[in-house]
Amino acid sequence: MGDAITVTLSTPPLISPTQSYLPPMPPSAIPLLGTNQIILPHVFLAPMTSYRVGGAAQWFIAPSDHDCLPALFEWLQQEGLPLTLLGWGSNLLVSDSGIAGLVLSTRHLRYASFDEEKGQITAAAGESIQRIAWKAAKRGWKGLEWAVGIPGTVGGAVVMNAGAHQQCTEDALVSAVIMSADGTVQILRKEDLNYSYRKSNLQGQQKLVLEATFQLERGFDPKIIRETSNGHFNHRKSTQPYDKPSCGSVFRNPYPQAAGWLIEQIGLKGYQIGDAMVSPRHANFIVNCGKAKASDIFRLIEHVQEKVESNWNVLLKPEVKILGEF
Repeated sequence: MGDAITVTLSTPPLISPTQSYLPPMPPSAIPLLGTNQIILPHVFLAPMTSYRVGGAAQWFIAPSDHDCLPALFEWLQQEGLPLTLLGWGSNLLVSDSGIAGLVLSTRHLRYASFDEEKGQITAAAGESIQRIAWKAAKRGWKGLEWAVGIPGTVGGAVVMNAGAHQQCTEDALVSAVIMSADGTVQILRKEDLNYSYRKSNLQGQQKLVLEATFQLERGFDPKIIRETSNGHFNHRKSTQPYDKPSCGSVFRNPYPQAAGWLIEQIGLKGYQIGDAMVSPRHANFIVNCGKAKASDIFRLIEHVQEKVESNWNVLLKPEVKILGEF
């Protein structure tokens, strides 16, 4: 396993999101001592998730740099609160009742540097995985073409071993800088993360990915890499529903079968509970038709699981991360 060490993180200028989801600072907000960061109470999370559902975080912070994190984790331990990490909310289902404790959003922790000699990319946790994939393609660097349609962050990809088109994060990852709840910072190699299909040993732990380094293959014709990337992107657009809010694939594929095929064969495309619907375009997507509640989506997930198990004797395991009480 990686040793605890002192780590100097990259600090290029931060890129602010174009839209702010935070309300004006209420009187009950807590200034984080020794920093310029504010811990906000009762921040609604629905606008921060791709499903557009869910209640409020008991406490919320979206730090603009890494420097405040030791003080933040110290406050968290003093208060005895649980920690939930939130990237771009693209693979989450947040309960209508919200999330207890502190929700830490990495959406402002965004930067990426490209080592032209080594062919390596180092990116912050909140950086878009598809953004760095497109930048790599323009350089003629091979290895992240699969990620051009993934609507998530570098941190989320590292934790979930995100992937598509028979490739995944593990294939390109060199190492990740991790901060534990006690403030300890480690560099972990990909071998330390115990990767498997959509899994790592970071899941279920109060550990924050600060940044990650990827090794790509240099020297390819940028036109060819861009064409491959565009092919993957267009395939996703043509086969998956992008017209309604969703979390992407709801269930992990129970290889050798595909979850979507199993669901489609038992006639569940278009099935609805409330305003949550199994997508008519791709059966492994559950979409929000406009006014769905998190409870509608959760009940539909359970219904699909029950029907698939009774028909195929296969229990589908959610790929979506379910947060809060249901």
